[in-house]
Amino acid sequence: MKLNVLKKLLLGVAVMYLPLQSMAWGTTGHRVCGQIAESYLTPKARKAIQAILGDESVAMASNWADFIKSDPAYSYLSSWHYIDFDKPYTYPEMQAFLLKDTSVDAYTKLNFLIGELKKKDLPQANKLLYLRMLIHIVEDVHQPMHTAHTADKGGNDIKVNWFSTPTNLHSIWDTQLIEFQQLSYTEYANAINHTTATERTEWQKAPISQWLFESSKLADNIYADAQNGENINGYKYNFKYISLLNNQLLKGGVRLAGVLNELFG
Repeated sequence: MKLNVLKKLLLGVAVMYLPLQSMAWGTTGHRVCGQIAESYLTPKARKAIQAILGDESVAMASNWADFIKSDPAYSYLSSWHYIDFDKPYTYPEMQAFLLKDTSVDAYTKLNFLIGELKKKDLPQANKLLYLRMLIHIVEDVHQPMHTAHTADKGGNDIKVNWFSTPTNLHSIWDTQLIEFQQLSYTEYANAINHTTATERTEWQKAPISQWLFESSKLADNIYADAQNGENINGYKYNFKYISLLNNQLLKGGVRLAGVLNELFG
């Protein structure tokens, strides 16, 4: 009897733990991006988005695509969250690769979602699904390890220790580094959401291919700084990468606002 109870408890812990390992940016990071995006929406875009999401804010909608992974009916969405590459690319090489890309990945699905949301006669249920996915994936591709290497599943296979706790390189960038800041998503967004009009214009005019290239180059540098089995000094790692992390969260939010304003503004 006691053994059965223990098994159930362990299973419950495992079920709660596994989703955290697959969430790009983690719950807090996604909401930070969403909160930043909301601050740059035009009034027209804000009204149109509210008509689709209802009482759900962009920040809260940011997590739907991860939470729905618990429902097998939505398992087909799994590969929409990332795009991995088999080698480092120059920007022209990446542009050529993406031009021929027919895989089900973040790049092809971003283009699909944007195209669908431009349609005036799209059913409400589709609008809701596609908007939630668009919000999430724009944020996802600004997490460097979601544009990383195919061979190690975006850093998931690189096992490291974070403050002596076993984890992997992908998860450090999804959750641990963000949670280390010990801020709520609103506090975090307020702390880093300082941009100039010039920065916003420059970031928003960049095509999706440029977003992916930037993130993949950052991923290459991150790989070079962590070996499989390494005990990572969290304090040192935070000091080195916090500015990069914050900049990617900020870019993700600003670019998401740009896409939403173009679609609905």
